[in-house]
Amino acid sequence: MFTKNKKVPLQRYWTTRYLITLVAGLAIIAIISAMWIRHTTLDNRLNMMEFMAEETANRIVHMTDDTIPPEFEIHRLLTDQGKFMNIESNPIIYVTDPDGMIISSNLPPKSDDQEINSSILENEETIQTITSNDDEQTEFYVIKKAIEIDEETFGYVFYVESKSNLLKVHQEYGQLMILIGSLLVIGWIAIYFITGRLAKPIKEVAAAAKQIEEGNYDVHFSSRPKEEEVHELITSFQQMSGKLEHLEALRTELLAGVSHELKTPVTSISGLLRAIDDGVVDGDEAKEFLQLSIGESEKMKKMVEDLLAFNKFAANAVPVTLDTYLINELIMDALNLWEKTNKQEGLQLDVSLLKDDQMVDVDPIRIQQIMMNLLNNAYQAIGEEGTITVKLQTRHDKVMIDVNDTGVGIPEEEQSFIFERFYRGENKKYKVGGLGLGLPFSKMIANVLNGNLTLVESDHSGTTFRIELPISNQDTID
Repeated sequence: MFTKNKKVPLQRYWTTRYLITLVAGLAIIAIISAMWIRHTTLDNRLNMMEFMAEETANRIVHMTDDTIPPEFEIHRLLTDQGKFMNIESNPIIYVTDPDGMIISSNLPPKSDDQEINSSILENEETIQTITSNDDEQTEFYVIKKAIEIDEETFGYVFYVESKSNLLKVHQEYGQLMILIGSLLVIGWIAIYFITGRLAKPIKEVAAAAKQIEEGNYDVHFSSRPKEEEVHELITSFQQMSGKLEHLEALRTELLAGVSHELKTPVTSISGLLRAIDDGVVDGDEAKEFLQLSIGESEKMKKMVEDLLAFNKFAANAVPVTLDTYLINELIMDALNLWEKTNKQEGLQLDVSLLKDDQMVDVDPIRIQQIMMNLLNNAYQAIGEEGTITVKLQTRHDKVMIDVNDTGVGIPEEEQSFIFERFYRGENKKYKVGGLGLGLPFSKMIANVLNGNLTLVESDHSGTTFRIELPISNQDTID
């Protein structure tokens, strides 16, 4: 039984369909060509018969050999005329007197006198058609040429041939079939190799997709197609496989990181509470152990909240309330709040506000979240001693807030991944706790506020991040 949805190889599928299209096209061309050959062959042979009739009439006029009886001379002249017209049969040739009585022909001689039908004789057309009276109703073409000497008609030359004989073109049809057959073979070969060439990269992409499905992201393609669409397909697939590999690595790292980050406070809490429960500590020391347990539980709570907040933002589930605020005031509030909890002796915080304050349409809580993330990252990069600089400036219709630190910088090979969710650089992975959601979360918030968060530069002398926010349509406040 045949399966209705049976899949076939791409090369066979398109080769078959192109071949069917080619056969149909060549068949139409063959039919049109055959009709054209019949038409042109009939016209050419009628013209040739007309020429031969005129030539025969002229030769009869110029006969001067009196030693040969004219009827024998004429009969010899009329023999084998068909070979000059490239037809398989010889046309019937009659030579008559002015009244239509047949003087000579290329037919075997007959005892009875014969004459040409008067209707043909009286018709002034050079090329005439007649139909036989037999059962077959055969159609004939008659070519009539007058034998004239000094403008006086001494008789006529008639060439008679059936239409079927004039239309016989076996040789031309044979040549046409050879031509069509050659085109069909050449076309099929060309189609086969072209579809094979197109199918090869698609087969490789399909094989690569199966390879990725099995968990192997190391994809390589041997094809280097010149076709733009196929090249884009292969290039996009390679980029996709690279990103999938990176995401898979991030996922694995995330699971390990979350497990580690959650396991550490859980282990600490478990150990501290067990010590209290077993009576290893008591009094003030037990109270201190309880405080430490509370601190570790708060750390766990913060990590879980980060995960929930990020997922909510990613799903557009967190509402953002936009209102108009002075940007200088917003930034100073955020800096004051951060400075109260993180100010250290070796840390210097420099702020450069706008000379002319600007109005921005933002959610102040979300701006505070972004600033807290950037300031915490800057503080972690600096260590015990350094400077954090916050500078505000305007350009066109935007306010730009640059947060710069004098830390060790972000390695160049890591800079393209810092806004990827769950990514943590090598310097922070083992020194600083967290899930790698700070920068991706901050960038997502900035985008929701119709702004952006970008990395301006980072090297051994420090790192600069920039928040861009659109200026409100309201007037500037002096």
